[in-house]
Parts: sequence; C-alpha cells; structure tokens
Amino acid sequence: MATEKYRRRTALEGLATRRQLRVMGLRPGGQDVTAELQRPRRRRGPLVAYLYRIDHAKPVRPMTPGRDASLAKAMRARRTCPNCRTDAGYCIPRSLGMCVTCDEIRRERSA
Repeated sequence: MATEKYRRRTALEGLATRRQLRVMGLRPGGQDVTAELQRPRRRRGPLVAYLYRIDHAKPVRPMTPGRDASLAKAMRARRTCPNCRTDAGYCIPRSLGMCVTCDEIRRERSA
C-alpha cells in the first residue's frame, strides 16, 4: 500500500507519530506506516514524520522486573568510567571515552 503524503498541519484525524502514540500509552504494534508528514526545508530535503493509525495501535507493553533490571545494568555501564571505575553520575561522553575528571587529569599531564 502506498503511503499518503501530507504537508505540515494537513494530516487527517486519527493519525499520529510514534511520539504522539507513546504519550497516549500506545505503540504502532507492527502496523505499516500509513502516511508521511513532510515539512519543507530550504537547503535540504524535507523533514519527514511517519504517521500511524491510532485505531490500529496497541497498548505499550508493561515494564517487567527483568527488563527493568537489564536497563538499569546498561545505564550503570554507561555511567561507569573505564579509567577510575567510579559511577560518574552521568553518561560518559563517547567523545572523551572517560569521565570529565579523568579527561582533565589527562590534559594536565600532557600539557
């Protein structure tokens, strides 16, 4: 099925983006994209948002204890500095590869 294309603020009622569905406590649930919402830009191609039918959307799956534990473990790994092995309290920037404190120490030593 070909998707319909709409310009900004011209989409039909009953369609929503993934983010709008999430606010309503819903998810696309395997349905195909129904339409595209395009917002033109001057120097590049248009911004595109995919729209899904609200009446075909399914409820968001509940958080299970196992999923909660695995997400907590992943976030803890993102916050742990590989140099000093401490929890930085924020996600370590990938550009630095270490916490800001370790990066400042490294810069002082190289200067």
